[in-house]
Amino acid sequence: MRQFPIVGYTILLTLALAAAQDKDLSKVQITVTKISGNVYMLQGEGGNIGASVGEDGIVVVDDQYAPLAEKIEAALKGVTDKPVRFIINTHYHGDHTGGNAYFQKQAPIIAHDNVRKRLEAGGPAGNLGSISMDHKPAPKEALPIITFDHDVTVHLNGEDIRALHFPNGHTDGDSIIFFPKSNVVHMGDDFVRYGFPFIDLAGGGSVEGMIAAMEEVIPKLPADVKVIPGHGNISNLDDVRTYVKMLIDTRAAVEKGVQQKKTLDQLKQEKVLAPWQKWSGDFVTTDAFIETLYNDLTGKKDQKLMKHN
Repeated sequence: MRQFPIVGYTILLTLALAAAQDKDLSKVQITVTKISGNVYMLQGEGGNIGASVGEDGIVVVDDQYAPLAEKIEAALKGVTDKPVRFIINTHYHGDHTGGNAYFQKQAPIIAHDNVRKRLEAGGPAGNLGSISMDHKPAPKEALPIITFDHDVTVHLNGEDIRALHFPNGHTDGDSIIFFPKSNVVHMGDDFVRYGFPFIDLAGGGSVEGMIAAMEEVIPKLPADVKVIPGHGNISNLDDVRTYVKMLIDTRAAVEKGVQQKKTLDQLKQEKVLAPWQKWSGDFVTTDAFIETLYNDLTGKKDQKLMKHN
């Protein structure tokens, strides 16, 4: 992937409009892929959408950006004439919740307590370094109207669709969505396929929490489960294990430098993550991920982090 210089460069975005600033969303096409059982994956621009489709209607997981909502609706109608019954948000970022206001007219939105809190309040997001974002408070019609602390189950289409909260991973409001009968799991942005992950330290995320979530989830899943990542192509458990190993190893490499009292600049100059250079991407470069790990390990936190209930 092409890399951008990151030192001294700050990415300033509004989460819900990030894609619109970079490209014309009117040209985005929504693709639909049947994954397994009743579950489909929709891809366009932003986070992957999961959909349970059956006689009872549709349960949608995440809804990308507002300008794509009508296209997403049309894509769903290409699969079934049944209505959308529920929307589940995996976390609060605008590339996963931008369509909330549109779809809330059709179906209630479900999310963890902290998703509603962060959407309602607005505020900063980022790795407390070179990746800095901002999102404005969401309108009332975009807020989840059903929230939960630990988990919630939607019984639809012969499937017990379970949203289970994992604290302080990608954000402080992450949920992983299980479709046990269809043998599919939607991991939100706790697991992505674009390289080093974006961990929203300002939004309550942490490397340790992301690792803990994956290590708890993996043993719960069948060996042949289909994994919908927050971004990227359909995956399997081996892909998740490779990802977790990268997180553990890179965290250990930066932690060693922290224990040796090295500064962030020294760790960048020494290229401590050079063995994992293939994970560097356009969004989260190697230097940006060093920042994430360093800031997380040294306790640099946003003082406005919301307490997990």
